[in-house]
Amino acid sequence: MVKGFIWLTLAYGLSQFYRACLAVFAPVLDVEIGLGADQISTAVGLWFLAFAAMQIPVGWLLDHKSPRMTAAIMLALGGGGGAVVFSMAQSELSIYVAMIMIGIGCSPILMTSFYIFARLAPRERFGTLAGLVLGLGSLGNVAASAPLSFALVTIGWRASMLVLAAVTVLVALSILRLVADPPRVVRDHTAPKAGLGELLRLAPLYPILLIAMVSYAPGGGLRGSWIGGYLSDVYGLDAAQIGTATIYMAFAMIVGSLAFGPMDRVIKSRKLIVAGSGILTTMSLVFLWWSAGSWPVASVVFLFMAVGFFSSSYPQIMNQGRTLLPENLMGRGVTLINLFSIGGVGLFQIVTARLFARVDHSTDVMAAPYGAVFATFAVALVVGLSVYIFSRR
Repeated sequence: MVKGFIWLTLAYGLSQFYRACLAVFAPVLDVEIGLGADQISTAVGLWFLAFAAMQIPVGWLLDHKSPRMTAAIMLALGGGGGAVVFSMAQSELSIYVAMIMIGIGCSPILMTSFYIFARLAPRERFGTLAGLVLGLGSLGNVAASAPLSFALVTIGWRASMLVLAAVTVLVALSILRLVADPPRVVRDHTAPKAGLGELLRLAPLYPILLIAMVSYAPGGGLRGSWIGGYLSDVYGLDAAQIGTATIYMAFAMIVGSLAFGPMDRVIKSRKLIVAGSGILTTMSLVFLWWSAGSWPVASVVFLFMAVGFFSSSYPQIMNQGRTLLPENLMGRGVTLINLFSIGGVGLFQIVTARLFARVDHSTDVMAAPYGAVFATFAVALVVGLSVYIFSRR
């Protein structure tokens, strides 16, 4: 169990790395391939959409097949293979294909961990264990900042991705060898088959799905692509300075995941935890929009950190949603919630990329298109919270 936890956490760290690395790759990809900020955002969005699209089949595989095999095979072929394609990219299309492959490869990792916890761990420990995987795995987010900037300078971006491909395959093989599957659920074959339709008939689940869709999108989206372009275009920071800023935001997201995981032991209402974090995320986004490039860079980086921290309430969203799920649908249930969470990031990355391209990009108002991005995330959170406040405690 401990060995499996370690390797699944390392695999989730790779997932975090891949979704965040383009923020640091952005300047060099712009020079060598011609990818602008909107195309970088699109590539990140495709990663999240591919990840989200796989959640339903992954959920079925977790309920019916070996979680260990599912995670290992998909990570090796999709993650490792996609990293190789990325390293050979010559155009934006190549980057898009690579990110889709990597998104597919990373799609079963976190849900394999959650499925095992939901099946084997005491109910009161689920949030803590989920927070630990999210927090410790988010060190991959840290690696996709200053350490990646150093690797870019030292060996270049193509060699960096080849090294990552090798590491990804190694982790996948370790999962195959060291992760243990939970006991199979004993099914009553005389009962009607349960599936996605039964989940979709759980009305109390819908507010959970909506808040999952909008709560992580600001942190994942800004860290994944927009922070690098904003600090470069508006404040003129170079790659090393951007790497430092992104590592601060990454650490804030790690601390947030670790803090929110066991928070329901102190604040007994998960609903209050999730709603409060959403309100504080919205306030941070509003201040980013309001600053319009006129505030000191340190203040702006602090606001990015605040967004990262307060948008990390996902362990408690999953914890609340998990209590509504029947055991025979646990795999498909947790992956459905994750589909909305990750799919929300992908959807908003595509939407904000299109919006960014349409707003005035003249030099004297360069902060305006980024302000539109911040405002979009804030409005989405307000809508989500308006529905979530009616969710069942």
